[in-house]
Amino acid sequence: MEFFKQDTAINFLGKRKIAVAFSIALVLLSIFLLAIRGLNFGIDFTGGTLVEVSYQQPAEIADVRDALTAAEFDDVIVQYFGTANDLLIRLPATEKKAAQVSTEVMQALRTPYSETITAETVTQGAEQQCITSDGSLSACSVQMRRIEFVGPQVGEELTEKGGLAMIYTLIGVLLYVAFRFEWRFALGSVVALVHDVLITLGAFSLFQFEFSLSVLAAVLAVIGYSLNDTIVVFDRIRENFRKLRKGTAVNIMNASINQTLRRTVLTSVTTLLVVVTLMLLGGEVIKGFSIALFIGILVGTYSSIFVASPVVLQLGIKREDLLPPEKEGAEFDALP
Repeated sequence: MEFFKQDTAINFLGKRKIAVAFSIALVLLSIFLLAIRGLNFGIDFTGGTLVEVSYQQPAEIADVRDALTAAEFDDVIVQYFGTANDLLIRLPATEKKAAQVSTEVMQALRTPYSETITAETVTQGAEQQCITSDGSLSACSVQMRRIEFVGPQVGEELTEKGGLAMIYTLIGVLLYVAFRFEWRFALGSVVALVHDVLITLGAFSLFQFEFSLSVLAAVLAVIGYSLNDTIVVFDRIRENFRKLRKGTAVNIMNASINQTLRRTVLTSVTTLLVVVTLMLLGGEVIKGFSIALFIGILVGTYSSIFVASPVVLQLGIKREDLLPPEKEGAEFDALP
């Protein structure tokens, strides 16, 4: 395949107008989705209680939701957590303590089974015990596996700090690339990173995947991954501008992208294999994290080729901008 040859000769920048139009369309669609639908924030950001329960028999989500609604739990979100026996229940923030909320939730879920709670054992390996309708003691039909509680103030603070983390990251990237290369490269890399972040968030808004702290961590990881790819291309562009004395800026940048293409594609494919494995086998806990990485890596690989370099080219990069400054008195160094 041409992509995996040592040297390719693909005219990437010749297709830059189509690529830029496509990217602008995706970014505008992502902004529209974020404005209209927003993100499906998890309790990390909204605050509330998360209860994970396990049934002895497959459970119906509608029945569980009706039981909680009857117990006066409003705006409840119920979803399967891996199997039809395991459920994840999200409750909005209340003034009640987490222990009280979990007790009331379990009572509501066990009422259809005519079970009353005893002093439940929570030691590892022990099942929670309930008294059945005939007075006997046996394992409860519904077992509580995990409970998490996040207060509304904590959720608001996390939202603010999460947004600031992405802004500070982009500012840091801008300063680093401007110092390491040139201001046109800095703007090109930041445009590509904003492009990657917006499209990743747009996908989460479109499919309403839960946006949690782990997803935010994945978005920040995508920024680092995409920047690494972009820096590799930029470094080769700078090297070729200094080394190749003939050829236009388009030709030199095209040659640089082709020279790094094999490395870019192989790195992305290898990383995606790991991420796909996490998506399929990692379970619900890291599902959002792996989905964000999957989308971000695909978009980041695309942007390092079709977004960052065209922006630098459009800003008018020239060979003279990348040549090292001449030392004062250099003309006298060759004299005896």
